[in-house]
Amino acid sequence: MVYISSWQEYQEAAEALYEKSPNTTRYCVKWRNSVDGGKLVLKITDDTTCLKFKTHSSIFLNRFDALNLSLMQKMQNRQPAQASAAVPQAQPSDTTAKESISQPAAPTVAGPSSGGVKKKKPKKKR
Repeated sequence: MVYISSWQEYQEAAEALYEKSPNTTRYCVKWRNSVDGGKLVLKITDDTTCLKFKTHSSIFLNRFDALNLSLMQKMQNRQPAQASAAVPQAQPSDTTAKESISQPAAPTVAGPSSGGVKKKKPKKKR
């Protein structure tokens, strides 16, 4: 395990490690609260290379958010090749079927859901 002291180096190395092997890369974030502040530890590994960064400074929180957002966007843009190949394309035979497929379904309008049971108000004592 290698602790990288420079944030810029860690960010570039972490993104490069993910791009090299996106299927095996794991990303872990640890926050340890303590009396003298806190400690943020970031770790990214692909089972052969492990990169770590730790800090006690709250200045790195914005940078951490930016790195986290960047990695999550890269992870979401990856689509498994098996899922896209397994979905068959629908080919309608007549024009009425084509029209029904091309028109989106009307969304159902539902009222706000309460999500629970109303609590009864306590009776006032006289």
